[in-house]
Amino acid sequence: MAKIVLQNVSKIFGNDVVAVNDVSLEIGDGEFMVLVGPSGCGKSTILRMLAGLEELTSGELYIGDTQVTDLPPKDRDIAMVFQNYALYPHMTVEQNMGFGLKLHKTPKPELRKRVADVSKILGLEPLMARRPAELSGGQRQRVAMGRAMVREPQAFLMDEPLSNLDAKLRVQMRSELSRLHERLRTTTVFVTHDQVEAMTLGYRVAVLRDGVLQQVDTPQKLYNHPENLFVAAFIGSPPMNLVEAKVSGGSVSFGNITLPTGTGTPLGDYEGRTVILGIRPSDMEDHAVWRRENLPTLGVVAEVTEELGSEVNIIFPIDAPPVQTEDTLAAAGEEAEHDGIPLIADEADRLRFCARVDARTSCRPGDPVTLSLDPDRFHYFDPGSGRAIGARQPAAAL
Repeated sequence: MAKIVLQNVSKIFGNDVVAVNDVSLEIGDGEFMVLVGPSGCGKSTILRMLAGLEELTSGELYIGDTQVTDLPPKDRDIAMVFQNYALYPHMTVEQNMGFGLKLHKTPKPELRKRVADVSKILGLEPLMARRPAELSGGQRQRVAMGRAMVREPQAFLMDEPLSNLDAKLRVQMRSELSRLHERLRTTTVFVTHDQVEAMTLGYRVAVLRDGVLQQVDTPQKLYNHPENLFVAAFIGSPPMNLVEAKVSGGSVSFGNITLPTGTGTPLGDYEGRTVILGIRPSDMEDHAVWRRENLPTLGVVAEVTEELGSEVNIIFPIDAPPVQTEDTLAAAGEEAEHDGIPLIADEADRLRFCARVDARTSCRPGDPVTLSLDPDRFHYFDPGSGRAIGARQPAAAL
């Protein structure tokens, strides 16, 4: 095991395509670090630079006590697990797992022992004589991980290894990956565009946008204390509700709605000005189910209800324009790109909020519903800079 340090790392393709821009990051010995962000944010490029598959334009890389900036991949003592399993189709599971050790001329008794030990850990013992075509997607991914594990490297680098699996299997594999890491305690850098994977797997999560590191923190702190509008809009599913609101005398107003700002909110410098208000869907509740008389309420009409079993998403319109800044559009990513023509033409500029409420709600589409909100859990952002109001400044570069 070893810590990994990126020191002012940049990567420029051609003359002007900045894929990674002055990223400094320290990954602790035995830590599971997740790099997350929309497509094109630079997370896979960082992984490839750590692996030695891409040269740095500037900066330094350290694995353990060794500077590896200019070392070839074979000398970095890392193992990589790719999105596609990259198994040799003519080899058995046992041969695939031991192939890397064979190339390194590992003695046969040691090779067989390592493969046997790892196959036991991963539950692959009954499959050792099979070929990849005879395996399920989850089994193939186990073999790919096993091939990395038998190397006993200083660090694992994983590039979206679960993205080819179906939804149920991804949930299972996430759980198994967490248990595996708890057992091995090998430093791991895991790249994903799926924030659910990021939040469930990472000890810490590094959020990237356009090659720039936005925030590095534990999953809960990213969710509860985003440092800027991009992180707030990107982290969370359903995403944070955002609206421009005017600050006035301890309250914020948008459309025909006025709500208190909450206690200890540092909005004094914004009196009479506009801020961007953020409310998590989970911070709203059906007042008829969970009645707390000390909380303000909001009367709305449900447009859509999504019944998820353990909870219900209530989607309702707000008489205010959507927040469309560079930050929010970047957080939406390519999945939000379309031809610009909405399904319902006259609904294009109408803002919708989502409340995630208790499954015992009786609310259905078209019903009026009273929602309670906790102003102490509101988030506020500066419309110009996108910085969270009251957030700490970013840590200095290493």
